[in-house]
Amino acid sequence: MAAALATTIATPVMAAETVKVGVLHSLSGTMAISETSLRDVLLFTFDEINAKGGVLGKKIEPVVVDGASNWPLFAEKAKQLLEVDKVAVTFGCWTSVSRKSVLPVFEEKKGLLFYPVQYEGEEKSPNIFYTAEAVNQQATPAVDYMLEQGKKKFYLLGSDYVYPQTTNLVLLEYLLSKGVPLENIGGGFTKDASGKIISAGKYTPFGHTDYQQIVAEIKQFAAGGSACIINTLNGDTNVPFFKEYAAAGLTAETCPVVSFSVSEDEFRGLPAKQLVGQLGCWTYFQSLKSKTNAKFVKDFKAWLAKSDIPGIVKEGRVTCSPMVLSYDGVYLWKAAVEKAGSFDVDKVNAELEKGISFEGPGGKVTTQGNRHLTKNVYIGETKADGQFKILKSYEGVVGEPFLKGTFKPKEK
Repeated sequence: MAAALATTIATPVMAAETVKVGVLHSLSGTMAISETSLRDVLLFTFDEINAKGGVLGKKIEPVVVDGASNWPLFAEKAKQLLEVDKVAVTFGCWTSVSRKSVLPVFEEKKGLLFYPVQYEGEEKSPNIFYTAEAVNQQATPAVDYMLEQGKKKFYLLGSDYVYPQTTNLVLLEYLLSKGVPLENIGGGFTKDASGKIISAGKYTPFGHTDYQQIVAEIKQFAAGGSACIINTLNGDTNVPFFKEYAAAGLTAETCPVVSFSVSEDEFRGLPAKQLVGQLGCWTYFQSLKSKTNAKFVKDFKAWLAKSDIPGIVKEGRVTCSPMVLSYDGVYLWKAAVEKAGSFDVDKVNAELEKGISFEGPGGKVTTQGNRHLTKNVYIGETKADGQFKILKSYEGVVGEPFLKGTFKPKEK
């Protein structure tokens, strides 16, 4: 009885010493190729913070759930985290469809989600903080760079869901505003009854494997030269696309691909040696030269080496932008909690919207009143080892999520 009583008494004390934090990512299914690493970096970040005393004197207690690349399941898992586990904050989601699935749950239950992956914008929720790249922090800078390189034709290719579809509609407007004629924008269009374009680009389902016909179309589109591919494919479908691209004899010289969802982490599963010279645009690359980044990479790899998480991959690991934006998000949340002196979502939100800065591995990031981040943007070129050579930097780019309708066609 004494032992049982001791356990009963100790439990609330233990509970008071921790704060529960949710991790909501796909650890299985088509998106696991990207999202498992976000779980890993979050657990590393929590351990790093706990080693220094935690947050407001409480150690972070992670509650990890698997969205399993199943969008309705994401909503169920979000509800579990908020109602059953009573987490103070959640870090998670990759695809916009998973984020939109959980958004009403976080709004109804007054929770807080930090979302770390580039997205289409056109959204602002009081219950989501977007450390993610907005379209003007990835897609439009990439187009600007390709125009500077003399590209005149742009083929739009993506996965069949909201992020690629919305991003490509914004890019259609942007390209037309830069004087690129409609006939030089590939992938096809869908118009409504009034003749207005309501969809631009070619789309394939998640997990799609047969890119022979699409690559043949791209090869024909690029035959005249000065063409490039704007790639918003997500997850492991990038593997068959790039393999078909290489098999068709397309190269970074004849028709470069600039990808928005292929980072160092995805290149671990791609034929990197065949894809030298392909481009990425992110707000972080592992190859960035700074003391902060060098320490981050070193510490993460040391944490992996001693980790006892079941099934964790330890060999050949890299860091990438979504991982860093997850890491930044945890530290920004911690800073907001400490400024508020509370884990209360409303109080934490108020501090985030006032503007908090953090010197992260990708450079300084600062929270904005519109719940996005000001951060640096980098254009990188793939090397044979799957890393990126940085070609161009844009410093302190303000996140602007609402871009649809803001670009007007260039007058001839």
